[in-house]
Amino acid sequence: MIGLRKIDNAINSNVGLSNTLDVVLQQTITLLDGNAAQIIDYNAESNMVTYLAAGGIDIPTTQKTSLLDRNSLIGRAIDEHKTIRIEDVHESDLPVNFRAWMQIHGFVSVFTAPLIVKTDLRGVLQIFFKKAFHPDQDWIDYFETLAGQTAIAINEASLWQNLQQSNMELIQAYDETLAGWSNALDLRDHETEDHTRRVTELTLRLAKMLGIDRDDLVDIRRGALLHDIGKMGVPDNILTKPGRLTAEEWEIMRKHPVFAYTLLSPIKFLRKSLDIPYCHHEKWDGTGYPRGLKGEEIPLAARIFAVVDVWDAMTSDRYYRAAMSKKEAADYILANSGKHFDPMVVEVFKTILEE
Repeated sequence: MIGLRKIDNAINSNVGLSNTLDVVLQQTITLLDGNAAQIIDYNAESNMVTYLAAGGIDIPTTQKTSLLDRNSLIGRAIDEHKTIRIEDVHESDLPVNFRAWMQIHGFVSVFTAPLIVKTDLRGVLQIFFKKAFHPDQDWIDYFETLAGQTAIAINEASLWQNLQQSNMELIQAYDETLAGWSNALDLRDHETEDHTRRVTELTLRLAKMLGIDRDDLVDIRRGALLHDIGKMGVPDNILTKPGRLTAEEWEIMRKHPVFAYTLLSPIKFLRKSLDIPYCHHEKWDGTGYPRGLKGEEIPLAARIFAVVDVWDAMTSDRYYRAAMSKKEAADYILANSGKHFDPMVVEVFKTILEE
């Protein structure tokens, strides 16, 4: 029972299929007094078998995956859905090549149990002995119980792997959608085309230099991609106006961070990415918008992005003015450290400017 408990713990702890199968093999060999054991996976659709793990023997690389031989022990166990007992290989009618393999390794007995979960057959568990072995029914029952646990382990690992794969594909689909949104925004405003890609790349570079955790970089990237999503609520005649905006037009333009918050906050997947779209127009001295946050009240991601966004805006052509030189833009950012921008962020950004 201790052996079964160890296998259960390995299955439930999600330590990975390889580690779980190692536990199964160790317990199988130890509890059943065998000399070696191996676990083979079976794919009914392709009719292929794959050697997943072995203990006490090495699996040749060329033997890892092959077409199922219906006349083999594995094929018989799979077709008959029962344990195949070979108590003495010398007295069996096994294929010549398998008998030779047994003799090379010094094995005399082999027992092969199918791995079945409900009605699904997942492969076989084999145990080998270097002497003729004649087990009683209790031994067979325990061996088949271990085979059942092995089948559950493979099934659980497959479900977990499929779930992880599905999650990865879903996240990729989300990120591709975000990139599509940001491209649509850039296309709407031709003079800022490619702006989002540039500021996203530079923001991530600056964030890494500031020691931001890898997980947080994911949210920063998404926030940078969506930083101007709120401008979807700004009319074209204001967004693309060639001259300066009136006070009334500025009032509408300054609502775009709030529009972003309204749009994105109901989306749970994007809540950690809201800092940039909602707060990147806040200023270190508290004179920014929409909430007039000051100093470290402003999320760090937004403080980082604010520097990059202003840099890119100043060094790019706009409807209302030509691009400034990089020196002019750099001078402006340095002059506004402690006013518009977080001094710590500016200090690190200087390294990029120097490069």
